[in-house]
Amino acid sequence: MYFDSFAEFLAMGRHGPYVWSAYGICALLIVINMVLAARKLARVRQDVARQWRRETREVKHESGS
Repeated sequence: MYFDSFAEFLAMGRHGPYVWSAYGICALLIVINMVLAARKLARVRQDVARQWRRETREVKHESGS
């Protein structure tokens, strides 16, 4: 589909608001998904590091007794 002008491209034959809002909502959901995944990864890394430190302390404590 070809358009004569950029304004017609944005209007999409009067379907523009629906088309562009769908693109916007999808882009927003993708960004939210990426942010939530990054936050979850950081939380998991913290939990793993905390668990590793706890187990290291327990091993040192047991071997020192």
